[in-house]
Amino acid sequence: MADISYDSNKAHYLTATAIIIKDGKYLITKRSPKEKAFPGLWTVPGGKLEVSDYISLPKDTSEHWYNIVEKILSREIMEETNLKVKNYRYLTSLSFIRPDKIPALILSFYADYDSGELKLCEDLTEYEWVSLEEAGKYELIEGIYEEIEMLDKILKGKHQSEWKASRKYN
Repeated sequence: MADISYDSNKAHYLTATAIIIKDGKYLITKRSPKEKAFPGLWTVPGGKLEVSDYISLPKDTSEHWYNIVEKILSREIMEETNLKVKNYRYLTSLSFIRPDKIPALILSFYADYDSGELKLCEDLTEYEWVSLEEAGKYELIEGIYEEIEMLDKILKGKHQSEWKASRKYN
């Protein structure tokens, strides 16, 4: 096991991503080469939870806000791609230690395209709507291909309950 050091006093980043489905294809986007984590690699839209995503909203109970992940995704997808999506469904989760030594927890979802004309933010340089087979031709962040593969199986009625590597990663 690799020796990983990080500041254990800091909270995890909570991030959510979504594979967007439109006309049987999946949206992938290319990260800017200036990004701190995974520069220049292809991924799916998503982003970090910010306190502003809920703090100014009325609570759903006396102490809690509900559907926060869906709100993160709606905001991030709009900011990154100018698209609206619907029907969020959970796919899987993962964690990693960022280059700045802060641990991150990522919740992966999938959703259906609802409306909007695709327009990328400055942190993304390209996009493609791809099939599973086409996705394999792109330099994706490790694990994204398998997430698309999981989703493809789910949509074809072949449920895969957990993420499994189908490629060799170091």
